[in-house]
Amino acid sequence: MAASVWSGYLTFGLISMPVRLFSGARSSGISFHMLHRDDNVRVKQQLICPEENKVIDRSEIVKGYEYRKGEYVIIEPEEIKKIEPKTAKAMEILEFVKADEVDPIYFESSYYLVPEEAGRRPYALLTRALEETNYVAIAKLTMHNREYTVFMRPYNGGMMLHTMYYTEEIRQVEQFGAPDVELKEAEVKVAHQLIQALAAKFEPEKYHDNFEENLKKLIEAHLEHRQVPTIEKPRKMAPVVDLMAALKESLAQMEGKKKPAARAEAARGSEAPATAPRRAARKRPKTVA
Repeated sequence: MAASVWSGYLTFGLISMPVRLFSGARSSGISFHMLHRDDNVRVKQQLICPEENKVIDRSEIVKGYEYRKGEYVIIEPEEIKKIEPKTAKAMEILEFVKADEVDPIYFESSYYLVPEEAGRRPYALLTRALEETNYVAIAKLTMHNREYTVFMRPYNGGMMLHTMYYTEEIRQVEQFGAPDVELKEAEVKVAHQLIQALAAKFEPEKYHDNFEENLKKLIEAHLEHRQVPTIEKPRKMAPVVDLMAALKESLAQMEGKKKPAARAEAARGSEAPATAPRRAARKRPKTVA
């Protein structure tokens, strides 16, 4: 089992439960080492003190906060330990908010919240209560030298915990917002049809990183001394001049792609009534007996 990233107590009123946090998701991908081009030897990164012009060991490193250009306050690890708030070992639920009031822009990292043996019953109670009321819990948690505000929500019978970006961390972009343009109702109607033509059930397992797959093929081609395949580049895009014409053409293309699948589905549907009665007829004598 993977190592937990935090352990402590989750408190809910006068109820407390021992819990652990496990990373819920992480980025994956192909990584490259940095090599010296002349001899393909992996290069090393070293810590150099420019004042003494020499390589120093990591044990000689301290943390410093620059309060003025070139001047620092030195902070020792033991000092940081002394000022850790109580949320370093306990998460107290501060309030509950409706799940649909939480904008996804505030979600940062995801973790599985898992109860210890002694906390299974109160954990199950809180999970069920959140499921039935459509609320999420908000609490405080300290880890990795930072205090986070976190959301806890029901997920597949358990609870997920998400660290939250603070309001001051959400960036504002001046150009962002609804463009000052007038849309025609006919354009909106065709846009709705285009969305329906592409509508599908959310199945995350069908999405993949094509660039990573291409990197794997590139590495395999080098190992097997084969020609590296070239991926077709997208055609150069031009600004849309006639929005309605582009919408209609897009809709026609989407419907054209779906027609073969629709015909196959219709063919399967037409065969079903013919086979179902025969299966029922074969089973009927056994039922009488």
